[in-house]
Amino acid sequence: MTTEELRLNVEKALDEIRPFLQSDGGDIALLSIEDDRLVRVQLEGACVGCSVNQMTLKSGVEMTIKKYAPQIEQVINVEV
Repeated sequence: MTTEELRLNVEKALDEIRPFLQSDGGDIALLSIEDDRLVRVQLEGACVGCSVNQMTLKSGVEMTIKKYAPQIEQVINVEV
């Protein structure tokens, strides 16, 4: 998978999970993909102060991204 295909697949994954985040007043932005293994995202809106955002990040966002791009090893939220 090329770097561009990887980015598109990660964006597809985020598009899949975005409606769930938006329904709670939040959102997510892709910041970068490093070494085709590490994804940096930024949770936005209500997700920033949410007490379960780390659970959302691991069980929701990371799992969905790995479904579209299995070579991704880790997803990190960059705090504002």
